[in-house]
Amino acid sequence: MLPPGYRSQPAGTDDVDVIHALVADCERAANGRVRTDAGSVAAVFARPGLTPSSDTVLVRDPSGRLAAWAWADRRSEIDVHPHHRGRSLGAALLDWVEARAVQAGSEGIVQTVPDSDAGAVALVRSRGYAPLVTAWLMEYTMPDEPLVPEAPPGIMVRPLRAGDEPATHLLVQDAFDEWQERRQPYAEWAKHTVDRPTFAPALSPLAFHNAQLVGAALSLDLPESDEGYVEQVAVRRDQRGQGIARHLLRYAFHAFHQAGRRTCTLWTHSDTGALDLYLRVGMTVRHSSTVFRKELRA
Repeated sequence: MLPPGYRSQPAGTDDVDVIHALVADCERAANGRVRTDAGSVAAVFARPGLTPSSDTVLVRDPSGRLAAWAWADRRSEIDVHPHHRGRSLGAALLDWVEARAVQAGSEGIVQTVPDSDAGAVALVRSRGYAPLVTAWLMEYTMPDEPLVPEAPPGIMVRPLRAGDEPATHLLVQDAFDEWQERRQPYAEWAKHTVDRPTFAPALSPLAFHNAQLVGAALSLDLPESDEGYVEQVAVRRDQRGQGIARHLLRYAFHAFHQAGRRTCTLWTHSDTGALDLYLRVGMTVRHSSTVFRKELRA
């Protein structure tokens, strides 16, 4: 049901770079900055159970240029290039992700929409999507070099080293069990973090207590951004409330400042309960998105 002249085809790993360019144009138009790198697009194809031939779609315009893309696998994502909006491509792709989810036997489908995109918000609401959680992009500005206080008693902090990855994966999955929909196997998690070309181990502090890993702040050095970005922050449950997360963030902020960055950002959402933590270390909300869910019937 695409507009005349547009055609669709499944996506594949060979399309990662052109998809990244599309998503970057969308982010640049929405927020003036690019937050996505090619590694985050490649990670979509590593989702367990996702079959590119049936769970992804590219939409090309009459000249063959990429105008939009979408994927569906319990969650979903739709990106329409700014030059091609207002032509019902988003509505057509929303139809497609819902139909694909029903075919796959999913009971619901989830879509994240920037709160600033009034048209997209109105579209998903008109289709019966209901708000699930709120996500915030937090920022920390640092014109001056941030101070790094002493680590909490008994805590030793150092950057991630080769060989730390398996223990860090286990720490993150245990910490995120409280709110994430499922545990990520190592290969999938690594695609989103330590295996990405933009992963920055020197900017990713780990916290240890009695030689056991108890906290981590995993950072990315995004080539199309002049900002630092923290991808994941996790602290072992029995070690929370001691200031470990705050110390890890301060360590990461300082490392990014030394690398020439003057702003550092990260995403969080309402299910994590971490918003107050980030506000206490001096971060502020730059903008927000809403995660919507729609219940589906076979």
